[in-house]
Amino acid sequence: MNGWETKREMIFSTVNFDLTKNYLDLIITYTTLMILLSRIEERKAIIGLYNYAHEMTHGASDREYPRLGQMIVDYENPLKKMMEEFVPHSKSLSDALISLQMVYPRRNLSADQWRNAQLLSLISAPSTMLNPAQSDTMPCEYLSLDAMEKWIIFGFILCHGILNSDATALNLWKLALQSSSCLSLFRDEVFHIHKAAEDLFVNIRGYNKRINDIRECKEAAVSHAGSMHRERRKFLRSALKELATVLSDQPGLLGPKALFVFMALSFARDEIIWLLRHADNMPKKSADDFIDKHIAELIFYMEELRAHVRKYGPVMQRYYVQYLSGFDAVVLNELVQNLSVCPEDESIIMSSFVNTMTSLSVKQVEDGEVFDFRGMRLDWFRLQAYTSVSKASLSLADHRELGKMMNTIIFHTKMVDSLVEMLVETSDLSIFCFYSRAFEKMFQQCLELPSQSRYSIAFPLLCTHFMSCTHELCPEERHHIGDRSLSLCNMFLDEMAKQARNLITDICTEQCTLSDQLLPKHCAKTISQAVNKKSKKQTGKKGEPEREKPGVESMRKNRLVVTNLDKLHTALSELCFSINYVPNMVVWEHTFTPREYLTSHLEIRFTKSIVGMTMYNQATQEIAKPSELLTSVRAYMTVLQSIENYVQIDITRVFNNVLLQQTQHLDSHGEPTITSLYTNWYLETLLRQVSNGHIAYFPAMKAFVNLPTENELTFNAEEYSDISEMRALSELLGPYGMKFLSESLMWHISSQVAELKKLVVENVEVLTQMRTSFDKPDQMAALFKRLSSVDSVLKRMTIIGVILSFRSLAQEALRDVLSYHIPFLVSSIEDFKDHIPRETDMKVAMNVYELSSAAGLPCEIDPALVVALSSQKSENISPEEEYKIACLLMVFVAVSLPTLASNVMSQYSPAIEGHCNNIHCLAKAINQIAAALFTIHKGSIEDRLKEFLALASSSLLKIGQETDKTTTRNRESVYLLLDMIVQESPFLTMDLLESCFPYVLLRNAYHAVYKQSVTSSA
Repeated sequence: MNGWETKREMIFSTVNFDLTKNYLDLIITYTTLMILLSRIEERKAIIGLYNYAHEMTHGASDREYPRLGQMIVDYENPLKKMMEEFVPHSKSLSDALISLQMVYPRRNLSADQWRNAQLLSLISAPSTMLNPAQSDTMPCEYLSLDAMEKWIIFGFILCHGILNSDATALNLWKLALQSSSCLSLFRDEVFHIHKAAEDLFVNIRGYNKRINDIRECKEAAVSHAGSMHRERRKFLRSALKELATVLSDQPGLLGPKALFVFMALSFARDEIIWLLRHADNMPKKSADDFIDKHIAELIFYMEELRAHVRKYGPVMQRYYVQYLSGFDAVVLNELVQNLSVCPEDESIIMSSFVNTMTSLSVKQVEDGEVFDFRGMRLDWFRLQAYTSVSKASLSLADHRELGKMMNTIIFHTKMVDSLVEMLVETSDLSIFCFYSRAFEKMFQQCLELPSQSRYSIAFPLLCTHFMSCTHELCPEERHHIGDRSLSLCNMFLDEMAKQARNLITDICTEQCTLSDQLLPKHCAKTISQAVNKKSKKQTGKKGEPEREKPGVESMRKNRLVVTNLDKLHTALSELCFSINYVPNMVVWEHTFTPREYLTSHLEIRFTKSIVGMTMYNQATQEIAKPSELLTSVRAYMTVLQSIENYVQIDITRVFNNVLLQQTQHLDSHGEPTITSLYTNWYLETLLRQVSNGHIAYFPAMKAFVNLPTENELTFNAEEYSDISEMRALSELLGPYGMKFLSESLMWHISSQVAELKKLVVENVEVLTQMRTSFDKPDQMAALFKRLSSVDSVLKRMTIIGVILSFRSLAQEALRDVLSYHIPFLVSSIEDFKDHIPRETDMKVAMNVYELSSAAGLPCEIDPALVVALSSQKSENISPEEEYKIACLLMVFVAVSLPTLASNVMSQYSPAIEGHCNNIHCLAKAINQIAAALFTIHKGSIEDRLKEFLALASSSLLKIGQETDKTTTRNRESVYLLLDMIVQESPFLTMDLLESCFPYVLLRNAYHAVYKQSVTSSA
């Protein structure tokens, strides 16, 4: 340090840049270290413990402990002590600092001066756009302003005497004091310069003028620094945007204009760090100057420039390899040849520079060769040291052109082999890692401002910088900093996805409302108004506002009118731009994919929304109509599909994941789905009310309809069970959901069959006798009186019939839906089912039936019912006994049919093609229960149904001989059951019925019920 003496004119900026920079960095590092050491409150206790530990380990104190202790005591006030220490070095230090006079003032200009000079603009002079950016002070152009201010502030504090004797030094000092209120020592540790400088100078005699200067500069910093830096950031936003836009269109300009890129990055980095440092440490007169809601935009354009440099690195390498070999080598060779004096060592170094550059070729770039010019740069550093001492044979200060040229060459070599290091040097913002609260606050402000949300991706991208603040000498903090970078990146991406999800949800809500206006139920009022207008009837109050028709919201009288939906779409497009900006990013060896965050949140929200739109209320048992839910889901899906216009995500994957889960009983989170909600509602609410006699199944309408009762139901059954609603239900639940619905229905049927079997067991003896005595009327009458629970058998069979009728509606709707979506597959399944040979093994046939049933096709034997009933097999009862119970069950039902004639509600209604007490459902119950039971027990279905028909017809013929009008009240209506059973059955024929029951009775029965219906209507 003592031997370093140079001439002072422009020494820093044009000649030995590296030597001067490293010298000043060394001093500042030393000063910073001493200040940080003095801030450790327990420093004396710590070194005492160290010495004690040393004694315990080695048996003696550390030799240097007294010196260390003395240093701690001497540096209680570090700057005061160092001011004394640096008296011998004040000449060399002040010369180095004053050489900044051509660099620092030029860097510390106002935004207006930058704007007038059209700084960083590539398009201000189109004719020179392809010319390489040149400067006599190449490395100084992107030098950190923050570093220069540290050099000036701390440097002139240490050699303060020069402030009284040199006006240039004083001007530099004042300019630095006016620019900032505090400096960064290390990460988030700051140094308040005005107070510290004033405290140091107040004890020095004759420094009143300097103290006044400090106070004036402090006032200027408080009053004007904030607004000056705010305007700078405003200018840099537009300048970097222009630069990034031009370079994205013409990346070839990164070659000649690389200097502009690194200047822009350095300027922006300095302004961001200044704001971060001062936001919490500045005595604020104007708080607005320290709250920048547009900081995300500046960071974003920095990241865009960084991305261009990384992406087009080979382009820059090609350019500068040719530059070094074709121009720099030639010019340097000429300069070396023209040197009047060149010692041997210096000559060898110079020659090696020329040879290294001359040997370069573009082919090395094309072959992917790794360049390394660190040795060359280190040689230039050595050469600066050799030629900067006072008695050097070759004085670099006398050969400024050589210094300028070498500094330019060094910059060009960095463009070839050190682009990543240059990006870290000029644009590293890892300091945000230590200002996490401010970092998160900036992010929240960015999301809250719609115009800035498109730049929010800058914050997760900043997390990729954090690992650059780690050091190999402190490996233990890598995990801490790495974890922080991961948690912040995850939090930012999650918040962005949540914000986008909320906007999408709001748009979906609006679209669902608009879609709801198009539902058929809303056209009733319009039709009523049209009819009344035609008949010239006045209805409603005068002055009642006319209801707006759907579509009015799309009519714009003025394009300046912005609706809420417009605002939502604008905000969403801005935010989606950010989410879609990068496909993925790597943070501490972890890869983050922003789009996956959005996909995940959309899946969760879509799932919750679908379930929420069912509007299921367990207390009141209310639920949305399937058709209305389907309309809302389609509106929701239309909005989600439009997201693909903003973000490159596979929305079909979202639909598949969510909608397939909704076809199951529970979703992946264990929550109920629309399948479970609708299944429960239809079973526990609609079908329960049917069994209670409040609702009837109308075959003519293919729907369940409310019956007039004292207690009106809270819902209209027809609105939930007609063809359109069942088709909508099939669309929503899909084949899997409908299969679950069928299985649930079958479970209820199996429980009813289990109860029926118990009743059979109770009457097994009587039924056994009746089975063989159907041709003995007197004996049958006596046996019938011994039967118990006849009404219960019929009621349970009716309930089974109702459930099977509902299932047939559901299956028919499923078939219609699948025939629309997959007609060729359905027709193939149907053809397969229709052409099963009669001799086919039952197991094979059941597999075909199961396939057909899953497609909604009706089958002779219901596979779901077979599975449900086969699970009831008891271990204590032999198969033969089970078979006998099944046969007797059919007997029990057959002999019980006549009792229905006495029921008032058993009257047949031609209008509904059924009975009000749902006994017409017995036909379906008898056929399907018989088919399932005798398939399980491997009996002949046809034979057992013939037996049933013989018993039933014999029993019903007896009531024709009854004279009691009460007993035969609805005899004709009950007769029709036989015809329904045969019509429903694939195993019975009308010829068979004719042999058991005269067709004339059926014809007369139909005539009677139709005549009665006409009479009652009249």
